[in-house]
Order: sequence, then C-alpha cells, then structure tokens
Amino acid sequence: MAVPTSRLREIAEMAMKMDGVLKLYFGESNIPTAPYIKQAAQKAMDDGYTVYTPNAGLTSTREAIAAYYARMHGLTLDPGSEIVMTAGGLQALNVAIRCVLDPGDEAIVLTPAFPDASSIVVMANARLVEVAHPLIGDRYGIDFENLERAVTPRTKLLVYTSPSNPLGWVATADEQQQLLAFARRRDLWLLADEVYERICYDGTVIPSILRLATRDDAVMVAQSFSKTYCMTGWRVGWLVARRDLAARATQLNEFIICNAPSIAQRASETALAEGEDAVRELVEQLKKNRDFCLGALASIAGLTVPKSDGAFYLFPKVEGLTDSLAFCKRFLLERKVGLAPGVAFGVGGEGSVRISYASEMPVLEPAMERLAEFMKTWR
Repeated sequence: MAVPTSRLREIAEMAMKMDGVLKLYFGESNIPTAPYIKQAAQKAMDDGYTVYTPNAGLTSTREAIAAYYARMHGLTLDPGSEIVMTAGGLQALNVAIRCVLDPGDEAIVLTPAFPDASSIVVMANARLVEVAHPLIGDRYGIDFENLERAVTPRTKLLVYTSPSNPLGWVATADEQQQLLAFARRRDLWLLADEVYERICYDGTVIPSILRLATRDDAVMVAQSFSKTYCMTGWRVGWLVARRDLAARATQLNEFIICNAPSIAQRASETALAEGEDAVRELVEQLKKNRDFCLGALASIAGLTVPKSDGAFYLFPKVEGLTDSLAFCKRFLLERKVGLAPGVAFGVGGEGSVRISYASEMPVLEPAMERLAEFMKTWR
C-alpha cells in the first residue's frame, strides 16, 4: 500500500513557514462558526452531552438530518436505519468505501477530485481507477464511454463529487440519472460526495442523487457540516446509505471513531434548525467572490477558466503548463500567493491550478493582481 503524498499539503507547509502569504489553497471559508452554533455547543455541555453516543450517532441528530432531507429534498429517510453520524465528511467517505471494498477489488473515481476518496481506496488495498471529467466548452462533463471501458469484473464502486472540489462542476439531473443507470447496469455501489450541496449559485438547492434512487439502490451519500455551516474544526458529518450498508458502517464506526463528537452532534442539530439565513448570506458572499475572480481571471492571457456552478473553487487551465506543482511553488515564493496545484487532484488535473475564493476581498483583489503580473513572466 503506497498512499501518495499530498501535493496540496506540500504547498501549505511551504506557505506556513512564510509571512504575509495570501492563502487561496485551503478549502475553508474565512467566516467563523456562527455564535448560535457555539451557544448550542455550550448548552450541550451544560446538559451533559459529554459522553459516548450510539455508534450511529444521537437519535435526535439523525432525526434532525431526516427532517432536513424531507424539507430540502422531499425525501423520507429512516433515521434509525439509513443515517450514520461520522467525524466529518472525510470519515463518511472512509467508512463507506471500507464497507464496500475488499483487497483486490477495484473502484472508479471521477477526477479531478479532492484526493481523499482515491487515497482511501488505496488504503483499503483496492485498485484505484481514475476517469477524468472532460472539459466540453466552458463546462466539465462525464465521459461515459471511458467509464464503460474502465469497468472490470473486479469493479465494485463508483465515486463522484457534486458540487465538485476542485472543478465547481455540478451534475445535472440527466447526468445523475445516467450515473445511477450505469451503476445499476454494472451492479456497482454508487458513492456521491455531496458536502458542498448547499453552496450553489442559481438560487436553488442542488438535488441529491437520493431523489432519483430508490431505498433499495446501492447508493451512498457522504455529507458534512464543515462547508455549509463553517464548522470545519467540529468534525461532524453523516452517511446516508441503504439499510444493509448503514448497518455495516455503524459496526465499523465502533472500531474507527466509536462515535462522532457528542457535543458537535447536538450543535449540528441547531445548525440545521436555525441556519438558513446564515447559509443564504454565505452563498451570496461566495457568489460575489466568484464573480469577481471570474472577471479578473478572464482578463489574464493564457488562462481558460470554466465557470463554477457550485462549491467555492475555480480551476483555471494554464496554457502550456505541464508541472502545476512547480508553477505553484514559484508563484508562492515570488509573489506570496498560495494556490493548489492541479496535479494534486488526480487524472485530468495537471495543467490547472485550484483557486479557493472563500476568502475576503482584501485577499482576493491583490491575489488576482499578483497572478496577472506573474503570468506575464512565469515561462
């Protein structure tokens, strides 16, 4: 088992040793967790929620998530058998993938994507097969012909991310339906990473794949409070899955984390119940940031910038670039701006860089100016 070193982390560690860096490499908003969530955590401590919970999580938290899906997606989920609380979205991916794959199995991951799922496949002693999203005009898509060619008798799992980190791509209803039909036809588990679900810019809630799936489909969804509610450090997420898989995930939780943090679970219930105004404000600010960055990048020669429909990233392709890690290192050292190299996100990522625009304008404005100047001389 050889898990590759994170190229993103390589840039971050360089930046952390420097002063005055404009940090656009991490996927984290600069907005702190809202006071009402912090107050809910304090109340949870005062009320005694400082002990173990069931492996699947607090009943009240799972009920709150079921109510969220009913409200946002018109879905009826059983909180007792289809929802498992996890220590963030990463652990939801971890437990889902490990429940499905045995050593020697194969998993297909649509890339470029944040490398968590790909690395977990390797950690499970399974074979990773990456299929790249093609750029069609100004929008990424899915290469279903390549997907068909990637399947072997050992393939057990297909993983995709929508909204995408790093692409900002959002699967259309037709693409979701095609992915679901593909998984059914090939008898695969389908795992959707939907942690950026609420961060979309067309004024709607991005439909979950669960809207199309039956409760008997081999479908799993990884989710998190980190991005939508600015709770990255709280480490609380969830997995929605078919009953048999959810039962296995609950059992596996015992030996990985025991349970998600009890205080964070209670605070997350308040986030769901009271957070809609804060979510709208967050998305409005991110849309302003996105539009500013799109405008600034469009004026820079040598960049092709697909529009971001969700999440908070842009993934510009740099003309002639063959070593995105070297590009980002040089940009960091010369201009003190940290970007994430496209190679960090797997097949299809090289030649691009990821820009996180979940920051404030006093950071984004000089960062775009420095990138424009750097692009004139980087060759």
